[in-house]
Amino acid sequence: MELPKLNFKETFDFEIKRDKDKFFIYDLVRKSWLLLTPEEWVRQHWVWYFYKIKDRNLSSLILEKKLVLNGTTKRIDLLVTEKTKAKILVECKAPHIKITEKTFEQTARYNSILGAEEIILSNGLHHISARFMNGNYEFYKSEF
Repeated sequence: MELPKLNFKETFDFEIKRDKDKFFIYDLVRKSWLLLTPEEWVRQHWVWYFYKIKDRNLSSLILEKKLVLNGTTKRIDLLVTEKTKAKILVECKAPHIKITEKTFEQTARYNSILGAEEIILSNGLHHISARFMNGNYEFYKSEF
């Protein structure tokens, strides 16, 4: 399987296995093998980034948490917490998916429920970061 090189400074030591014609990646947080989709490839980079580079405890990383928004159940990709408080909401897209204003608005709606201080949108190649300050999102450049 040809996996795209993503736009992170670091490289990570993922465990990947093949079963017949499918590939799986080991998820450190859920302690299980997951189907290696393009979106999962991006999400696992963020898990490793926060765990290995930002030295976050695995228990502070919440993956695919359900949340109810306007009566509809949604699922977030990654939430970084600190003492159970939402700190960073990460929305992952497959590398071939463009990050648009619509994607940002979707993530901001999710965050209206969660109240994280920061959101990151990423397709692995492009990353957009914003902090919620004084009732507005302020974009900033981050180095990942």
